[in-house]
Amino acid sequence: MIESITLYSHISKMHGVGKARAAQLEKLGLYTVRDLIYYFPRAYENRADVRELKYADSEAPHSYILTVSSSVSTAKLKNRLTISKFRAFDDTGACEVVFFNSSFVKDIFYVGQTFRFFGKINVSKNGRIQLTSPKYEPYVEGTALSDYHPIYPLTEGINSKFLSKLVKTATETLLSDIIDPLPEKIRLDNGLPSLKYAIKNIHFPLDVDSLNQSKRRLAFDEMLTFGLGISKSAERRRTLDGVPFKPTPIKPFTDLLPYELTGGQKQVINDIYRDTVLTRNGDKAPSMARIIVGDVGSGKTVCAAAAIYFAQRSGYQSAFMVPTEILATQHYEDLSELFMKLGIKTALLTGSTKESEKKRIYKEIFDGETDVVIGTHALLSDKVIFHSLGLIVTDEQHRFGVAQRAVLKDRSQSAHMLVMSATPIPRSLALAMYGDLDVSRIEEMPKGRERVDTYLVNEEYRTRLNDFIKKQVALGGQCYIVCPSIEKEEETEELLNGSLSDKTLISANSLELKNAVDYTKELKKTLRGISIECLHGKLKNEEKDEIMSRFQSGETQVLVSTTVIEVGVNVPNATLMVIENAERFGLSQLHQLRGRVGRGKRKSYCILVSDAKGEKALSRLNVIKSTYDGYSIAEKDLLLRGPGDFFSQNSNNTLRQSGGFEFNMAKLCDDVSLFDSAFSCAKDIIKRDPELALDEHLNLKAEVYAMLGNVSQIS
Repeated sequence: MIESITLYSHISKMHGVGKARAAQLEKLGLYTVRDLIYYFPRAYENRADVRELKYADSEAPHSYILTVSSSVSTAKLKNRLTISKFRAFDDTGACEVVFFNSSFVKDIFYVGQTFRFFGKINVSKNGRIQLTSPKYEPYVEGTALSDYHPIYPLTEGINSKFLSKLVKTATETLLSDIIDPLPEKIRLDNGLPSLKYAIKNIHFPLDVDSLNQSKRRLAFDEMLTFGLGISKSAERRRTLDGVPFKPTPIKPFTDLLPYELTGGQKQVINDIYRDTVLTRNGDKAPSMARIIVGDVGSGKTVCAAAAIYFAQRSGYQSAFMVPTEILATQHYEDLSELFMKLGIKTALLTGSTKESEKKRIYKEIFDGETDVVIGTHALLSDKVIFHSLGLIVTDEQHRFGVAQRAVLKDRSQSAHMLVMSATPIPRSLALAMYGDLDVSRIEEMPKGRERVDTYLVNEEYRTRLNDFIKKQVALGGQCYIVCPSIEKEEETEELLNGSLSDKTLISANSLELKNAVDYTKELKKTLRGISIECLHGKLKNEEKDEIMSRFQSGETQVLVSTTVIEVGVNVPNATLMVIENAERFGLSQLHQLRGRVGRGKRKSYCILVSDAKGEKALSRLNVIKSTYDGYSIAEKDLLLRGPGDFFSQNSNNTLRQSGGFEFNMAKLCDDVSLFDSAFSCAKDIIKRDPELALDEHLNLKAEVYAMLGNVSQIS
């Protein structure tokens, strides 16, 4: 280490980090030494479960304390591979330990030495035990070894050993320089350990209790910071005047709808009208900041369309931002015809819009000729300058960061904000997710929507399930198949929300998940004659849109996907949803995926595939079988899994350098009361000290700025 290194030194100042390594680490969001200290594990290997060879379990990795009984022999294999192996034993038996392309192990393992090995045992047909490529540590009787080893998110070129060493060096060297921003009274009142203790034990836990205490402290910090940001945002919003919409009759709008609005939709439209028109009476009032929460297919979009209608009749433009091009196109096709009949001019603006077309759209927006522009992140371009922006609508709220909403809001500080989400959130967590927004809920489905029959099957039903897929396709339907991972041993976030955070301690090696890429290849052999494609988060946006477009048009009959289809287009012809490894998903997530089918006139089905044997996992899956109300499911999910799954599903995954906020430890915490305490503290602090100007709050203010950007710009 260089003596002058500080918390804010660039990561390239660390020993062993050259220019190339620094670039790789930056892909993980690691720019400074402080970033390393705050780069927390996503899971842990539990090496405390030590087994004797006599009781070796080939189903999952375990620890074995073995003594080396033979010298290491190394042989060359084909393709320049090498295999190194030796024998080791304990009091109950012996096994062969094997390493590939690791000839250096001959200098590590000597006869008579004892090691703690961690890995998965393989048993051959003749009963021989083999331990392949295990992790290892020298074992000395009476000397304690750490039982819980961290698993960090990685990227290409950065392995676990290298990253763990960097984190350890940074923590041991500069942890003492970390300032604890939490006022001592709040820390003691909530029974939380010091920040230094929490950081040290989140990386290198002494035991399970120290790990859990550290998780509680760091989760509390995240939620307090987020709570301060949204409480500050709400306070600021109340000081800004919103544009006044004129009293407008709704009948011309509803008369054009081919269906009758549900009671829930009518209530939401009334909420919007009250926020933008009735509360004003010619006086100044804050701009609307409202979220519509409702199941997939509950009719949120028509409520947003009503808000756009109110804006246009009042002389204001609207911006409607959605996360994908294909969803933007669908909204445009669904709404433009309705708006045209009302004299509302609509434009579509996405990344793939031709440059000449973009220039025309930019001009018409600037001149006020376009009343509403529907688009993707292309709406955030500096070239999009509104003549009189009065309403901002964002669909699938959790896909956009606070900063992205703020970019549009900066175009007109007085514009009203309406956001939509298809994820029903338990009321007890509403503040956490939508604390700076007023909440409108749609708790009923439109008439005519038939219930999606839901079944739970195990692997024994695979042949019958494949036949059922064939039958649905033969009848003219289409099928989604959702897998929890992209590729074998995938270690990205898309493994799936909750798969690693569901337990405090879990070995990544123990995950046997269906992966989309390999399963697509398998299905193409099994379901010959059926058009099958694969969709996942590693594809470019253009590729995703093309694949989804082919599925929407019916050209593709079976779509194998990861959870990226949660934010998907309306495919009325899709009649079957198959969810593999269903036990790995949260209930609310399963419910959202189920909502992708049953949107047309055909009878639809959802098949949950799981070999789970645990009582807890089965009870959760049986909830989905028997419950169809999204809010009831969300509440049960909260009770069964804790709040972490909701933060995992709904947090925006942008790096904080780009202005987003990512929940890390909150995803691993299952203590609802802790979140209540954190948000209560946040509201109390803002009430007493709105500007966070008191000495005791200055460090908290710095955290809010660092994590959420300048709070004065949050909206």
